[in-house]
Amino acid sequence: MAITLTQNAADHIQRHLDKRGKGIGLRLGVRTTGCSGLAYNLEYVDEVKEDDQVVEQFGVRVFIDPKSLPFIDGTQVDYGRDGLNEGFRFINPNEKAACGCGESFTV
Repeated sequence: MAITLTQNAADHIQRHLDKRGKGIGLRLGVRTTGCSGLAYNLEYVDEVKEDDQVVEQFGVRVFIDPKSLPFIDGTQVDYGRDGLNEGFRFINPNEKAACGCGESFTV
């Protein structure tokens, strides 16, 4: 499988890279935290790490830490607004449960 981006997510990432003035993409991974165990971690990428997995869609590159890949393989990354809330949404086929606040998940 792989990670996929929607056009909205790619546009948002590109706008922020342009605004930042540097960077080659966005790194997507997971970290241990929250009441459900895992949370998505996003950061700008200025340099490629040797073991990064790279996905490019709509002209935007997403770099994935290989240790995170088993938890997020097949995930679709979207970006949008829902009322006053705005941000990335992750449609992850590996997710078995999420905490009530939506900050963490388990696989």
